[in-house]
Order: sequence, then C-alpha cells, then structure tokens
Amino acid sequence: MQALKPRAEQRWVLGITALASFMMALDAMIITTAFATIRADFGSPVETLQWTVNAFNLTFAVLLLTGAALGDRFGRRRMFATGIALFVLASAACALAGNAAALIAARALQGAGAALVMPLAMAILSGAFGREERARALGIFSGITGCALIIGPAIGGLISEHLGWRWIFWINLPIGLVAIVLVLARLRESFGPAAPLDITGLVLVAIAALALVWSLLRGNVVGWTSAEVIGTLIAGMVFAAGFVLWELRAAAPMVPIRLFGSRAFASAMTASVLFYAAMYGVLFLLPQFLQTTLGFDAFGAGLRLLPWTATLFVTAPVAGAVVNRLGERPLVVTGLFMQAFGLGWIAVIAAPSIGYADLVAPLVLAGVGVSMAMPAAQNAMLSSVVVAEMGKASGIFNMGRFLGGMFGIAALVATFSANGRVDSAAHFSDGFAAAMGLAATLSLVGATAGACLPGRRRVAAAAAPPATMAKPLRGDA
Repeated sequence: MQALKPRAEQRWVLGITALASFMMALDAMIITTAFATIRADFGSPVETLQWTVNAFNLTFAVLLLTGAALGDRFGRRRMFATGIALFVLASAACALAGNAAALIAARALQGAGAALVMPLAMAILSGAFGREERARALGIFSGITGCALIIGPAIGGLISEHLGWRWIFWINLPIGLVAIVLVLARLRESFGPAAPLDITGLVLVAIAALALVWSLLRGNVVGWTSAEVIGTLIAGMVFAAGFVLWELRAAAPMVPIRLFGSRAFASAMTASVLFYAAMYGVLFLLPQFLQTTLGFDAFGAGLRLLPWTATLFVTAPVAGAVVNRLGERPLVVTGLFMQAFGLGWIAVIAAPSIGYADLVAPLVLAGVGVSMAMPAAQNAMLSSVVVAEMGKASGIFNMGRFLGGMFGIAALVATFSANGRVDSAAHFSDGFAAAMGLAATLSLVGATAGACLPGRRRVAAAAAPPATMAKPLRGDA
C-alpha cells in the first residue's frame, strides 16, 4: 500500500480511534434505558440486573492499566484490533444471552475488550500528533465520545422499543467489523516500553472489589450480620490492604501508591470516585423510575434524560477553559454541591404523582454540577504528576471512575432494596427516593474531598526552576 501523507494519516488515526471510542461509550449508555425491558424479559430482580453494569465496570477497571501495558509490549495496533474483536464477539454473546447469568458473563467480556481499546486509542492518537496539534485532536476525540454519552440513552430506548433490547448489542457488530478492517489497513504498528505486567496487583484488586460489592449486594437478602456478608466484607478489606502492600513493594506497580502522597492527587481521586459513584447509581435507577413509576416507554425515558446528560456537552468545555483561571477547587466543590442539591431535590419530590416537568430543574442542576467537576478533578490529578507519569495517572483516574461506579450502583441498589420494590409504582418510588438521598450524600462527601484540593497556584510557583520537575510529584502549594 502506498504510504500515506502525514496529514492524511493523522485524519485516519483520529477517525478510527474516535469510531472505536464512540462504540464503547455508546454501548455503556445505550443499555441504561433497556434495564426495565431486560428485567421483565428475564424476570430478574434489580439486585441481579445491576451486574449487567457492574460486571462490565469491574473487568474494565481492573484490566485497564494492563491493557495499555499489553499494547506497549505486543504492539498497539495489534492489541487495539484484538480488543475490538473481543468486544464484538462479546456483544454477539450479549445479544444471544438466554438468561441473566449469560448476559452478565458476556458483559464482563465486553469490559475486557473495552479495557484494551480505550487506553490504546488514546496512546495511538497521542503518538500520531505533534505537541501543537495534540490538544485539538484530543478535543475532537473527546467531543465524539461525549456525543455517544449524550445520545446513548435515547438511542437505546428507541431500539429497545421498536426492535427489542437484543439489538442494542447487535448494532456493535457492523461498527466493530468496519473498525477492525480500518485498523489493520490504515494504522501503523507502534510499541511502548515493555514494562512488566503487575498480575498479582490485578488479581488482588479484582478480588477486593468483587468481595466488597458482594457484601453490599447480599446484605438485604441474607442479613447484614450474616456470616456471608461479614465474611466477604472482611475478605474484601484484607485483599484491599494486600493490594496496597503489594503495590508499595512491587518493582513495576500497576498503581504507584506514592502518587497519593500528593494532596492534589489524593483529593481529586477521592472526589472523583464519590461523584462517579453517585452518577452511575443514578444512571442505573433513573431510567427505570421514569418507566416503572412515571409510565414512559423506553424511548421516552431516554429522551427525558437529555436535560441531565446534555449538560456535559455545554458545561465541560467551559469548565475546562476556565479551570486555569479559577483553579480546580472552586469548580469541584461548587459542582458537587450542585449535584448534591439536584439529587437531594429529586429525593424529596419523587412520587408516583410527580410530573416530569418537576424533574427538569434538578436534573439540569445536577448535570451542570457534575459537568463542572469532572474536567476540574481530572486536571488536578494530571497536574500533580510529571509529564512522564500522566499516562499512568490517567489510567488510575479511569480505574477509580469505574470502580466508583461499581460501588455506587451496588450501594444505591442496596438502599433501593431496603426501602422499595419493583412490584408497583409507589413501592419503586419509595426505594428510588431513598437511593437518590444516598447519591446526594455521596456527592456532598465528594465536595468535602474537593475542598481539600490545593488552592490556585500563584504565577511565581508556575515559574519554578526546571530542577523541580525531576521530582516524582509536583508541589501542592
């Protein structure tokens, strides 16, 4: 094949990586408005249904950093194509699932495929553009991915309503196959430093997360003081402690614990885990509330999420533009207070008799708030490390985001189950209101963590001598 001109090759890289990212993001959001239909089809309780999300989140989170390392060692293009192929095969398995257990297992495989695709998409894209053009390319890439997050629930509702929920997975096949062909035909192979794989750390964090979430899920079923719940809770804490100890001693740790010695890094990470926990939990329950309690069909529920999801498209770019002027702390704290107030407002007014119009203002308020906090928190984390460690910091951020989402869904579902049921609109509303109250509380705690972020750096601090850049972490002044 004739060599492409650099500019043309850059366009292919941007288009292909954005297409793959769009497919992953669309799949993550498109299922949200199909939960009620899947629950009715399989006759599964909410406690079981949540694993269709949590299985994806767990495998994605714990394999994310390993996926990047595999690409560095065996070839980014090769592993990128492998990840897309695995995701496509898993999507077909989801569409063919005959029961909830099969769907959950297939969703876990989807998460493994996504864990290869997403970090390698960023690595391939960053390597194709020079320093001057990279920011613009990443902005386009993020914008395309953001569109999938916004329109995903509505598209999922439309497909579920007219074609059936299985088609939300079938549509991945043509997109994924086209992406694989383009990857192999248009992208060049590239490699990174062949760092050792932290398999022990991966196993420890996976077992810890699974055990802790399992204890949350089973509390209402077998009793919070039962041997099963107490045993899995203790096991989760033991494996979590083991993970930290291992990472402190590992030669090539998956998560360098020393990064948390930075106040900016630790505070931003804590706030992010908490607000993503609230956001993912709401995203799981809100579409079901709109359908089960308010009586909307799947497509109608998806459209009615837009006042919440569409705020990301407007607010996040503005927040990203002003963060250097105001600093991260005001945006994170204000944004999470807004999310807490909006979700708390919904918790107070949620009832079978409520009109959808009453939900619009709190949804917009919560959406604008979290859209302010997201880019500011991520910027605080990345700014607290040297350039050479930004890739690792970004991976840790995304790992925390999905683990936080997993715990958030489990916690909100446990709260829902303790206070409500799915057998009537009134009972569902009771459980939903209690869960929204917990989501508001998580957001408030996240705002408190955000308040611990360092204040805006003075100009003089930014002009520090180059020698300070040799330190693993930047100062928190």
